[in-house]
Order: sequence, then structure tokens, then C-alpha cells
Amino acid sequence: MEKALESTKPPRRVVTVREAAAILQISRATAYQAAKAKEIPTIRIGRRLLVPLAALERLLAGNTAA
Repeated sequence: MEKALESTKPPRRVVTVREAAAILQISRATAYQAAKAKEIPTIRIGRRLLVPLAALERLLAGNTAA
């Protein structure tokens, strides 16, 4: 039954800074420093700081254009 519910969820479009750090294989502290320096694209919703996956993929591909 749970599997049926999982398939109806929309794909994730954002990750947390901690998850982005894991993807980039850097420390959490380094990821937050990079986000503050605008080296990692982020969006803020309330107190949450999120990283759009599309922007992160462009960053990894070497294309820094928004």
C-alpha cells in the first residue's frame, strides 16, 4: 500500500543545504559558507534555506547561468 502512495508524490525539485553538501561531497559547514557566498544557488522560504535541484545540476555541469 505504501508503494502506491510513493508513486503519486511529485518529484522533488529542491533539497536542503545538508543534502546538497552530500551530493557535492563537501561538509555541511562548507555548503552553508558557499550558500552565503552565493556559490551554491539557494532560495529561502521562511527560515528554510533550499537548493533547487535544477540549479545544482547546472552547477555540477559547469554552467553557472541561472
